[in-house]
Amino acid sequence: MWRKIHTQFYPGVKAKTVWALWKDVNHWAKWHDDLDYCKLQGSFEVGNHFMLKPKGVKPVKIIITALEEGKEFTDCTSFPGAKMHDTHIVEEKDNGVLLTNILEVTGPLQWLWVKLVAGDVAKTVPHDMDTMIQLAKTQSYKEVIHG
Repeated sequence: MWRKIHTQFYPGVKAKTVWALWKDVNHWAKWHDDLDYCKLQGSFEVGNHFMLKPKGVKPVKIIITALEEGKEFTDCTSFPGAKMHDTHIVEEKDNGVLLTNILEVTGPLQWLWVKLVAGDVAKTVPHDMDTMIQLAKTQSYKEVIHG
């Protein structure tokens, strides 16, 4: 198994705001520079999927495989000969949140999919986290979340 973990603390942000951004799958392209779009099919729950369209590449189907409301979720992308699991964790701290992203690739062709996809995805995680947190801190987004 190949695994890449990134953890970052962000002050001045609430876990419920991060969770709201994660659940808002249809707007992930606002904080993922490398996406054309992302479309959730159904509600944000285990067993449902979303179609994620990276720029310059065909859309991929990603299934939500685990979810603990307000805390973490895992999604899975299936490739020929491998699977990529992406776990997103938010932990509320006294003065902010600790975000953790865990990318794992398993299967006999994991080496190929790490080279073609997962390695690049892992490189974008820190930037995507930072961009999402910038959006979370905007007044307009706070108003959406907090009424």
